[in-house]
Amino acid sequence: LKMLDRNIPRHGYPVLSDGQPVGVVTSGNVSFTLGYNIGMAYVPSALAEPGTRLGIEVRGSAAPAEVVSLPFYKRPRPK
Repeated sequence: LKMLDRNIPRHGYPVLSDGQPVGVVTSGNVSFTLGYNIGMAYVPSALAEPGTRLGIEVRGSAAPAEVVSLPFYKRPRPK
């Protein structure tokens, strides 16, 4: 998951779709390299398509997140 705001997804935070719990964050952290916060979560396969918008419940509010493909970062190869 790519967070669309400054919140950090943490282990155990609920993942929401249309305000309803659909999964759980397994890990998350700040990514200084990417410039946004990232996380991994268990969600139903129908919601795991890149580009899907979800929410992460952080301190009682839904923080916006987007499903992205792995790896989060791919080092450029020398030509």
